[in-house]
Parts: sequence; C-alpha cells; structure tokens
Amino acid sequence: MLDIRNISKTFNPGTINEKTALDDVSLNLEDGDFVTVIGGNGAGKSTLLNAVAGTWLVDEGQIMIDGINVTKLPEHKRAAYLGRVFQDPMTGTAATMEIQENLALAERRGKKRLLRRGITKQERGEYKELLAMLGLGLESRMTAKVGLLSGGQRQALTLLMATLQKPKLLLLDEHTAALDPKTAAKVLEITELIVNRDHLTTLMITHNMKDAISHGNRLIMMNEGKIILDIRGEEKKHLTVKDLLDQFEQVSGEQFSNDSALLG
Repeated sequence: MLDIRNISKTFNPGTINEKTALDDVSLNLEDGDFVTVIGGNGAGKSTLLNAVAGTWLVDEGQIMIDGINVTKLPEHKRAAYLGRVFQDPMTGTAATMEIQENLALAERRGKKRLLRRGITKQERGEYKELLAMLGLGLESRMTAKVGLLSGGQRQALTLLMATLQKPKLLLLDEHTAALDPKTAAKVLEITELIVNRDHLTTLMITHNMKDAISHGNRLIMMNEGKIILDIRGEEKKHLTVKDLLDQFEQVSGEQFSNDSALLG
C-alpha cells in the first residue's frame, strides 16, 4: 500500500544550516499494516511523514501509494489517497461549524458538489452511530460548535473525519502529543478501534516509546535520517522499552537521549 524507495531530503543545501533529514530511506507497508515510528528529536520521523503527505517534495527517490507514483504530486492532489491527523487538536476541524457539519464536509471531500439541502436525516443517523462508537457522548451534541469541545474530543472527531472515506493510507502525526495522559490513552484506544475495524494501512509518528510498543503490528525506529530498527511479529509483541533501548544502542553506537520519549 505504501512503497518508499531510496528517498532523501536535505534542507538548506549548500549553507551553514544544511541538514540531511532523510538519508536514502526505503520502507514498504503492506495493506493493513499499522506501523509506529519512534525516534529522538531530529531523527527524521516527521520529515518522513511530511514527505509521504507531499508537504515537502523529496530530493531523490520514489513514493508509491497503492501502486500509484505520487512522488511529484503536490500535497493537495496527494490528499485524495490520504487521511491525516495532526498534533494540534485545533487543526483538522472547523471550530465555528457544528459537529455534524464537520462530518458532512469530511464525507463530501473530493466529491462533486450539488445544489441540495444541507444534512439529510439518513446522514444524521449515520453520524450519530459513528459518534456513539467514540464513547465520548458526542452523539447527543451533534449541533454543538466544534470550538466548544475539549482537545481530546476534537482529536477524536478529527480522527473520525480523516477515516470517513476509508483512505488508502492514514497518517497520524504525533496526534496525542498535546493531550493529557488519560485523554491520550482514550484517543489511542479509538485509533486502534478504527484502524482495525476498517483495516486501514497506518503510519503513526509518536514521541512515546510505550505507545510505539503497545500499538500496531510493526515498530520502526529512526536516527539521523535513517531507519535503524524495524521490529514486527512476535518480536514486537514481547518487546519492552529496555529491549528497544538496548537495540538502539547496539545499532547506533550511542545512547538514546530523548527523555520525553522515555518518560512519556
């Protein structure tokens, strides 16, 4: 579903601020893979996600989504294949619109717009069922403005909107980093539920080692623009934070120094 072939990305080339963010990275995700990506600050994990999304075009290499070469496609055209949830809960929803209106916008994204009445009775019923699945009581507040919701409620709604049309690839950009631990755990629970229910191929960037280990069927660790660990199957099921740190030190020759990832 996602095939990344030897991509590289350097920012500010030829200047004193030159930074190689991705260094000949290759990665293949099968249909239904739920891959978590962990790494220290500047490891390249966010650049990898942004390269897939088309936020930045890569300098070299190729990116394929479901067999389609999207390497040169701009971000807005690539969006047809992707669902994305950002770190900031305020991004991804329209604060001044109702919950049901936000869902209607997400459902009609990319479709031909016709002159018609707003939201139908059938659509309201569908939205109510979807919101009930979140377990946050939003199904009884469908006419409430999204700006009145808490950060966790908005992030859960954004997740629902991003997956409403069953994207070929779901990108989660540290989508629980701005939430308190209890709310983050709830949003991750909802994430797992939706991803498994719809068999969505998912790439989740996280700053939290425990979350990276606990979720998904595969874990990737990045360092200095490279993928240095790729753990899956039975090995991932029995993985601990200590195991991950030991493997990082063995492969990279250095100690992992990101406290927020360790303590999160």
